[in-house]
Amino acid sequence: MEKYEGAKASLHTDTEAVDESIERRLSELCERYPSLSSVREDIKNAYLGIRECYDRGGKLLIAGNGGSCSDALHIVGELMKGFIKKRPMPSKLKAAVEELDPKDGRLITESLQMGLPAICLNEHQSLNSAFANDVNGDLAVAQQVLGYGRQGDVLLLISTSGNSRILMYAVPVAKALGMTVIGLTGKDGGRLAQASDIAIIAPEQETYKIQELHLPIYHCLCLMLEDTYFPV
Repeated sequence: MEKYEGAKASLHTDTEAVDESIERRLSELCERYPSLSSVREDIKNAYLGIRECYDRGGKLLIAGNGGSCSDALHIVGELMKGFIKKRPMPSKLKAAVEELDPKDGRLITESLQMGLPAICLNEHQSLNSAFANDVNGDLAVAQQVLGYGRQGDVLLLISTSGNSRILMYAVPVAKALGMTVIGLTGKDGGRLAQASDIAIIAPEQETYKIQELHLPIYHCLCLMLEDTYFPV
């Protein structure tokens, strides 16, 4: 039985087609939300940073503060399964699964969808509550970055103010590990924008208006990544 080679088997090969798709997605976003034209290049740079991570077989860690926790979960949901495409398993992997399970292998391979590795650090309630009780809850995200993070991974942090200490404590840990930090924020960007390798500052001042722009921004990122790794 030939072994499936994993995530690197999904690397994009038609660079010209990928570039055209990315520019199209960005243009569509800015047509629907004209105010985001000012951060178009920042969104593209965030996409390129995550793409480089995935090209190297890395993963995306995501965390948000307050309502942005829901956005972090939302992004994982779009990346870890099909977003607007079905993302069927590669034939080599399908064959391996069906050989290993002749009875239910076909059911498995026809149901599962390929994912892009993404973990929401807000979701692990047992770990986070234990760390809050035993050590310091403000450092729960940083603790998970230390445990999960590897050189070449990306940490995406979402804060409307850019000043969440829970998220900021994770930044130096991620950078010391050799990770890329992307900040998705608003207002003047806050400390997060200054500390991030790549910052997307939604051009609004009020929290709910910033959040209203965050959703189309990260949907665009998810669409561009899906177009890249699952072109059909």
